[in-house]
Amino acid sequence: MGTSFTSGCMCGGIRYECSAEPLGMGLCHCRDCQRGTGSAFAAALIVPRSSLTITGEVKYYGVTGDSGNLVNRGFCPHCGSRLFGLPANPDIISIQAGSLDDPSWFKPQAEIYVASAQPWDCLNPDLPKFAKLPPANIVVAAD
Repeated sequence: MGTSFTSGCMCGGIRYECSAEPLGMGLCHCRDCQRGTGSAFAAALIVPRSSLTITGEVKYYGVTGDSGNLVNRGFCPHCGSRLFGLPANPDIISIQAGSLDDPSWFKPQAEIYVASAQPWDCLNPDLPKFAKLPPANIVVAAD
């Protein structure tokens, strides 16, 4: 992966470009991410919000995350693709790894909220795991 990367939704109505390396990458097993993705976890990366340029209309749906903080989930209003998470920290944004034009470079650094992981989910034995959020000095893609 170079310094910048691009991506967008399934129908092409939303495109984005990020001009910075991710601050963190992770797999979140919280119930909110399970419901939001319809799967066992959300694979996401965190970038500085100022490094992201978005074209197209993003709709947001606000939820209270397992952290207790408000999280706004960004999606395409036409095809429904979930793309972003706006966490409580206004300086960062999370991006769903599956939306990347080239998701092959995504390398999760940790798994979080594993206390909520489903028994049928296969956790990666090589990644550090956190029952809920990791300590503040560890950055992973938490929504």
